[in-house]
Amino acid sequence: MNQSVLIQCADQARDVDDTRVNPSDNRHLNQVSHARRRVLKGGLGLLAGPFAASTLLSACASREGAPAAFRDSPRPAIGFKPVPVASDPGYDRVDVPEGYTARPFFSWGDPVESGAPEWRPDAQNTWTEQALQSGQNHDGMHFFPFPDAPNERGLLVINHEYINATIHPDGPTVTEDEQGRRVRPLNEVRKEQAGHGLSIIELRKDPRGDWQRVYPSRYNRRLTAYTPMTLSGPCAGAEAMKTADDPQGREVLGTLNNCSMGVTPWGTYLIAEENWKNYFVNRDAADHARRREHHRYGIAAGLNSHYNYWESADPRFDATPRAEQPHGGHVNEPNRFGWVVEVDPFDPDSRPVKRTAFGRIVREGCTCVQHPDGILAFYSGDDTRGEYVYKFVPEGRFDADNPKANRDLLDKGTVYVAVYHEDGTGEWRPLVWGAPGLTETDGFRDQADVLINLRSAADAVGATPMDRPEWTAVNPFTRDGYVTLTNNTDRGVDPNEPVDAANPRPENHHGQILRWREDNRHPAATAFHWELFLLAGEQPPTDESWQTDHQYGTIKGDIFASPDGLWFDPEGRLWIQTDFSDGKSVYDAMGTNQMLCADPVTREVRCFLTGPSGCEITGITATPDGTAMWINVQHPGISYPASDGKTRPRSTTVLITKNDGGVIGT
Repeated sequence: MNQSVLIQCADQARDVDDTRVNPSDNRHLNQVSHARRRVLKGGLGLLAGPFAASTLLSACASREGAPAAFRDSPRPAIGFKPVPVASDPGYDRVDVPEGYTARPFFSWGDPVESGAPEWRPDAQNTWTEQALQSGQNHDGMHFFPFPDAPNERGLLVINHEYINATIHPDGPTVTEDEQGRRVRPLNEVRKEQAGHGLSIIELRKDPRGDWQRVYPSRYNRRLTAYTPMTLSGPCAGAEAMKTADDPQGREVLGTLNNCSMGVTPWGTYLIAEENWKNYFVNRDAADHARRREHHRYGIAAGLNSHYNYWESADPRFDATPRAEQPHGGHVNEPNRFGWVVEVDPFDPDSRPVKRTAFGRIVREGCTCVQHPDGILAFYSGDDTRGEYVYKFVPEGRFDADNPKANRDLLDKGTVYVAVYHEDGTGEWRPLVWGAPGLTETDGFRDQADVLINLRSAADAVGATPMDRPEWTAVNPFTRDGYVTLTNNTDRGVDPNEPVDAANPRPENHHGQILRWREDNRHPAATAFHWELFLLAGEQPPTDESWQTDHQYGTIKGDIFASPDGLWFDPEGRLWIQTDFSDGKSVYDAMGTNQMLCADPVTREVRCFLTGPSGCEITGITATPDGTAMWINVQHPGISYPASDGKTRPRSTTVLITKNDGGVIGT
């Protein structure tokens, strides 16, 4: 059979990932067909202006305590000359502005743990060797400095989201059994599982001032799709978390589809498990239909999982109920993914912990904001068309003077989901068992049931469906939150997804960035004000014809499409990374995927970096002084980083420095 159907390329996988599974008809912006008219007739530029100039958001200025505009953050210096769009289909490098250097730093297959062999360009490394090497498809990451040398030594923690067919010498091996089910060899599945997870590597500046990987190092560590992890919080031990292999419901093997991430004030790393749903199948159609923890998340209901077909070699990915086995066999295994996973990078002997108080979604990131009073909030998007934006507020307070008191801070708290009103106000609705819509009468047995079925709980309280919520970021000076809404071509086409004020364009190919400010700028607030920071897309022409074309945006500066990665540096520059399908005609003007830098006050955008054809630019972190930055080139399409046109391409972490030793972006 055609092996290309197995491990799907980024575009194919995205088609699966983006299928709407939200059955609700939540429309909270006053059925805003008139909002679309206001956008199209008044000009999209209205949405990018300050509150005082926006008819859409003018109500915000009059509400007591509401900001007149998001103009009170310090102006960050952005001094580089933008790089041009990379439109050559054979483009196979990374370009950065004049005065900067970008070099490949850490690629798929590089040694991580002691005893790891070198990467083989023919992909003949075994699965046990892959478990000691860097995984594939680098994504979210963070630099953890050592306190005694914060700008000279640190640990780089890197997510490995999924795998490509390149992990095998000639692609994956797939056969079919008598029933038409696709079958995989166990050794290939194990190698793919080893290619997932996380890498932790030690870095150090050498005497010349150049950053190098430290190998071997006691801190270097790999997590995979079969690393033992502990379940904690309200869902640990719940009946819906128990399986034949784990009758106590307290230990999980592995973490899957690790996309964006978060960091705690006490120095731990938070993995966000994104498209874990694609690894499971429930072949019992009737059971799948009545089991919301399966169908509401898009788990496959046919003969095979959506991709990889691990269920043929590893039974725990076959979530078909087995009455003859304890706890239905592995029917509950999907419930054990979709969580926030906390990892202590400085303790290589520690066991990762899945914190179930956050709730289970197709999670994109977990960005922390801290108030001076010690109250924290963590923001996440649920990256599927028509899904929601969430916030988790721990019950306790962060205590910087007592690190041990923060150890289990993430096991108790409240999850909220966002509702965006047309007048620029918003509210966080709590997802707490017993509240209206979340009672036993409504089909929720207890708080664990609410958290395992968090999407259904958000449906029940009337959350606002969004255009694929991706990364979140928080301005370090104002505590304003930002979220990328990367695209949604079903918006305005699917009757369940009408355009609205927060998602104002039909057939939204290019996406938008939304920002909000909590009331009193407090993380625990249940009300906020919001606006569209920008609409991505092409620059509109000067005549009036553009008002009826939804492909044009409101960008002041260099254009881009499908914003994805998002990060604030310590000086307040907003960095934006893109993930669109270069090669599709609707994106011709954009070239390859990019990283851009934006001024949060003026909204000026400059292109800082362009990547190889076929890649996504994702993941970003830097040293505390901002003189070294790392970003990821995921699934390059030709031969990067060798860039010789023939070597097997490798996802790669890239180191960026300024030639004069200065701060990146200035």
